[in-house]
Amino acid sequence: MRPLLTILYEDEYFIAIDKPAGVLVHKTNIAKEEEELLAVQMLRDQINCRVYPLHRIDRPTTGVLIFGKSSEAASLLQPLFPTDAVEKEYLTVVRGFMPTESGEIESPLKKNLVGELQEALTLYTSIAQTEIPFPSSPRYPTSRYSLIKAFPKTGRMHQIRRHMAHIRHYIIGDSTHGDNKQNNFFRSQYGLQNMLLHAYNLRFNHPIHKIQIEINAPLPKHFLEITDKIGLDTPF
Repeated sequence: MRPLLTILYEDEYFIAIDKPAGVLVHKTNIAKEEEELLAVQMLRDQINCRVYPLHRIDRPTTGVLIFGKSSEAASLLQPLFPTDAVEKEYLTVVRGFMPTESGEIESPLKKNLVGELQEALTLYTSIAQTEIPFPSSPRYPTSRYSLIKAFPKTGRMHQIRRHMAHIRHYIIGDSTHGDNKQNNFFRSQYGLQNMLLHAYNLRFNHPIHKIQIEINAPLPKHFLEITDKIGLDTPF
């Protein structure tokens, strides 16, 4: 029996869940559909209502994922996601100390990882740092990490993951764009099997009720366990 999804927000037009790690948003061309957990199908079965995903977050990413309860409702909000009208805030643990307390990464990214280059912008704020007395690489006797907030201002595939890799502050647990030495260290030292990237907060103006909606997803257990073990303060 499939576990129930945690519902973070619901009204007559929209519903938001806390997506667990390992769950796809919907069917893809590369997924073995019969073997995959699909958020759109799980939620439909749970609330007995067809739902329409308004955006995507990657399979290993956790956190806020919102759906329309009808195609009409979805058509009102979905076009706003690539714009500043929908504010998205992520929390992630990355390798090293960030070069500045806050900054931006403006580096073009290939469409769907292989196509033409597209403009991409991610803002970030560093909110905690730690140095642990264990070498994750032969070059240094200690290891440094940062907890950051990331704010993607464009909606490119794997944008935060690729932008952090671009500046060599790899997201811990990212098996596609991350640092294998770091991932192996966290797996062997702490038993980490997940990626430390979480869609923490989503804000938008309700297109029908005309009020500001803010949805938060608490940090998952695996994220909190790791930040506690390496001494990163998580004020959330």
